[in-house]
Amino acid sequence: MIQEIKIKNFLSFRDEVILNFEASSDKFAEDYQVVTMEDSAKTRLLRLGIVYGYNASGKTNLLKAFDFLSFFWTYDPNTPDRGTMIRPFRLNPSSVNEPTKFELVFFVDNTKYSYQLELDSKQVVLEKLSYYKSTQPIMLFERAMRNGQSDVIFNNQNGDKVTAIVKEKITVECLKNMSFFVARDKANANLPLIDAAKIWLRNHIMGLIQPKTDLTGYAQMLTSKDKSLIGYLLDFLHEADFNVTNITTDALTAKLSEEAVNYIINHSVMPADQREHLMEEKSFKRPITTFEHTVENESGINSYNFAISEESFGTLKTFGIETALYQAVQNNAFLPIDEIENSLHPKLLEKILYEYLKKSSRSQVLMTTHNDGLLDLVGDLIRKDSIWFTEKDKAGATDLYKLTDFRGINRISSIREAYRNKRFGATMGDGK
Repeated sequence: MIQEIKIKNFLSFRDEVILNFEASSDKFAEDYQVVTMEDSAKTRLLRLGIVYGYNASGKTNLLKAFDFLSFFWTYDPNTPDRGTMIRPFRLNPSSVNEPTKFELVFFVDNTKYSYQLELDSKQVVLEKLSYYKSTQPIMLFERAMRNGQSDVIFNNQNGDKVTAIVKEKITVECLKNMSFFVARDKANANLPLIDAAKIWLRNHIMGLIQPKTDLTGYAQMLTSKDKSLIGYLLDFLHEADFNVTNITTDALTAKLSEEAVNYIINHSVMPADQREHLMEEKSFKRPITTFEHTVENESGINSYNFAISEESFGTLKTFGIETALYQAVQNNAFLPIDEIENSLHPKLLEKILYEYLKKSSRSQVLMTTHNDGLLDLVGDLIRKDSIWFTEKDKAGATDLYKLTDFRGINRISSIREAYRNKRFGATMGDGK
């Protein structure tokens, strides 16, 4: 689980901002929305974060920070000339030439880690991974630039035991514009503490879902393999008053011409095994999904099958979002969702959040929204410490702050009305 992230000089974040998932002392919804870690501090972490702010205030950029890190941890440029792909704050001349900084504090099971990354457009300035046995971090590796090359230092006393050969291999492979983790993949070594963090970071932070993200193919692929997912989706759709009574996804084998095979191979990144299969079989499997709708009409109770192309956008959005949330819960993953309310009825969105939050899990969701109706659920479904705001100042820089930063919120009768009346900022016309 993620405890906090610090971001500086990234997109619209010029100055350092901190998003923290630590729960307050409030005991509301403690059993399902708060997870207590078994570290020395018994850290209590929230499963939900909701970010409000007007258009272009930086809400999406907060989610993109996680998306960039996920990209960078697997980015293999093959050459030091390609740069790091980082995008610093560009609305003043100094920030463009300064490094972007991230710090992520997270838990793998009950082991707490801290990961630091500083980089500019050309190279990684600093990369460091530490873990905690008590209250103080213990360095596992530190990578810095010295004389134009990456220099990697390991802690052989309180971390993984790294031989001189392995250290040399990782150092040589660690191009100045790539992550340590990519270089580590190229060395045959046993690094359990480092690898536990690497695997969690890569596998438990899910891809960013944006309003234009088409989740249909993703949901089709998973429903073709996971019958329990189908059961989960049908239960949700029934509870949400959809008349969908069955979902079936089959894989149809489609043949490809020689020209199509050559085009796909030459214009896409494809794993070697899939490339070999495609060249040999000259075919691919296309998912075909059918939704069964059961209705009661003048002839009684009848069922009708509809192709996925005949379903409403709202149904398909629910199909995709619920599949992603199911995966997050099952895998104890972190899921960022931008403008989650897109194409969803407000009551359906409430239902989605309710069903997610009532499940016991170490998963986390960080979402942005313009639906201020959810603020009426603060203290009923949503915790006060789950609410965050973004706001831009006159220089175009984003500030990030939380609802519980404000005094007297327990005396406010309507959080929604207070927000609409600009009590918390983060609304149109509130640029500082």
